[in-house]
Amino acid sequence: MASGWPERLWIVRHGESAGNVARQAAYSAGEERIALTARDVDVPLSPRGEAQAAALGAWFAAQSTGERPEVLLASPYVRARETARIFRDAGGGAGDEPICLDERLREKEFGILDGLTTRGIAAIQPDQAEFRRLLGKFYHRPPGGESWCDVILRLRALLDTVALHHAGQRVMIVAHQVVVLCLRYVIENMTEDEIIAIDRTGEVANCSVTEYRFDPFLGSSGKLALVRYNDVRAVGSGTVPVTAEPDAGAVRR
Repeated sequence: MASGWPERLWIVRHGESAGNVARQAAYSAGEERIALTARDVDVPLSPRGEAQAAALGAWFAAQSTGERPEVLLASPYVRARETARIFRDAGGGAGDEPICLDERLREKEFGILDGLTTRGIAAIQPDQAEFRRLLGKFYHRPPGGESWCDVILRLRALLDTVALHHAGQRVMIVAHQVVVLCLRYVIENMTEDEIIAIDRTGEVANCSVTEYRFDPFLGSSGKLALVRYNDVRAVGSGTVPVTAEPDAGAVRR
């Protein structure tokens, strides 16, 4: 797959969502459940998340055409779709390219733990809290949900599709925090310990940019080289606040 890498790859976490806001409120109040009234897939951006997506688009729009994506791939979840649309409408892309939705970019599925805070999991699903402690977040799969390994499996297939259809192109992916981390794991051929160590350094910020460029001199046929990770200059350079709250179903460390 190395010879089929895109020329440039940007991986962007969606803007702040209504779920991020509800999650923060639940943790601040010591609640067991996060107050959500819609499916996770239907949770929209917050007003601040919309502003972040517009700021990201404006920042890219100020760059030359060759420094902007010509392919936009997005998770089908509303918050990611909205981020990609607002980004494109603000002129962030190289043209009026369509947004290609791919379900393999969806958020990690949390199963029976969906909507529970850490306190809620300990009180309502204590067995799962213990399983997670023993297995770690990389391998723990809650009933009805996914482990990080499950997410990685579908992302390997996603990258094969990118290599097949978008080799040599400038590609942007708009997705979720775990997807950003798991894509790093695959692209950089990491170990469990290496990616968990990166995860422990802090949350992936909303509308942050992780960028790779193809280097033909790496390896036998070239590889993607990391240029920046979790970069918030596009958002933080203006008046829009930078936020980094995990998604509603994510368990605190």
